[in-house]
Amino acid sequence: MRCLIVDDEFLARELLGGYAAQIPGMEVLGKFSGPLDALPILHSKQVDVLFLDIQMPQLTGIEFLKTLHHKPFVVLTTAYSEYALEAFSLDVVDYLVKPISFPRFLQAVNKVEGFMQKPENPVPAPHQTSNPTSDHLLVKTSHKTVRLPLSELLMIEGQKEYVCFYTLNQQLSMLEALKNLEEALPRDRFMRVHKSYIVALNAIKSLEGNELTIEGGYRVPLGPSYREEFLQVFRNATRG
Repeated sequence: MRCLIVDDEFLARELLGGYAAQIPGMEVLGKFSGPLDALPILHSKQVDVLFLDIQMPQLTGIEFLKTLHHKPFVVLTTAYSEYALEAFSLDVVDYLVKPISFPRFLQAVNKVEGFMQKPENPVPAPHQTSNPTSDHLLVKTSHKTVRLPLSELLMIEGQKEYVCFYTLNQQLSMLEALKNLEEALPRDRFMRVHKSYIVALNAIKSLEGNELTIEGGYRVPLGPSYREEFLQVFRNATRG
């Protein structure tokens, strides 16, 4: 993942650059104090994600975004939360309010990586099947980042502001919203079945009443509001 950092504050640029350096596979192509300085790289190189400050002299981040015809995935950074509504109307991936912690930065990176799986739709619509070009998630746990292959992921459990990833061999927790993962994961392989659970469709062993049995002996409740859609998908998968 190639990124650019544009912020008029030196310390903010260094902080985000330091965060990016900790994430495997992430490359910082440049750090700039103003958006116009970043234009040559935006025009000449493939940039996957732009970390862009809003409040800058001469040209704000939002004003700059409106001038771009072909923009990368954008994560806005700002000390002010009142710009959020306008920001998301410009199809930005995330909106980080300073001071920015590493877990919150990583959450934004994971969202970008999820959206990169669907290049035809940077902000995917609900119930849309994807054909991912990436086959893993980056999970920040304790003081390390784990590359978790989607093929090993059995289910995800939402635990307030954290989520827990379950595989046959391990459980990993990180700061993330279950809804963000629901939007980012490929819809032909993963499905929300409860307000607190997403499951891998190929890991489902059986359905008994309102309870699913998942590979590895896990049991997951099937929520009433998810039941009808799940049964339709489950029947189709069984016929296949």
